[in-house]
Amino acid sequence: MAIISNGTTIANAGAFSVNLGSMVLIKSLTASSSANLSFVNGASSVVLDSTYPVYKFEFVNIHPQTDAQHLGFQVSTNSGSSYGVAITSTLFRAYQNEGGSASGLAYREDYHLAQSTSIVPLSDGIATGNDADQCVSGSIFLFDPSSTTFVKHFISQFQEAHQLEYSIHGFIGGYINTTSAVNAIKFSMSSGNIDAGKIKLYGIKDS
Repeated sequence: MAIISNGTTIANAGAFSVNLGSMVLIKSLTASSSANLSFVNGASSVVLDSTYPVYKFEFVNIHPQTDAQHLGFQVSTNSGSSYGVAITSTLFRAYQNEGGSASGLAYREDYHLAQSTSIVPLSDGIATGNDADQCVSGSIFLFDPSSTTFVKHFISQFQEAHQLEYSIHGFIGGYINTTSAVNAIKFSMSSGNIDAGKIKLYGIKDS
């Protein structure tokens, strides 16, 4: 007797198989008062090359050590020897406060970048201190980082408990303006350490 799921036979006459899907977990890093969390191709089992055409980073419950800081990233083309490749990006967000008195959808001009080598904001200001439960979670997709023909596009979303008691859902997009292969990425806070949280790197096959 066969077991069929969505048109695919997963068990038949004792044989059993599982479709693991197209997303492969490569590396998971956990912060503990960490200056940054870095993924460098070829180091500590990290793959960030032509093996996959698309990479996804998931950040889970990222909490800063310093009050009112945002999570961001920078990339490297020399395996992490230096960071700060020029990036152009945009950011807009939907927001709602806990008291129900303020909400909206707005473009953040102060968070966009124009050929900047600074940290790319992936969140708004996250609280610490009296709001130690506040954090940010989200994801970022990086497309074809090993290309030596095109710039490297990325898109990101985040959901945050903001320092002023707001729920904020942010949308970020941009490109890394280099035709060199990007082979390392570093996540950090705008100031201070990452107190806690986890970042997971996945490769997406057949995309």
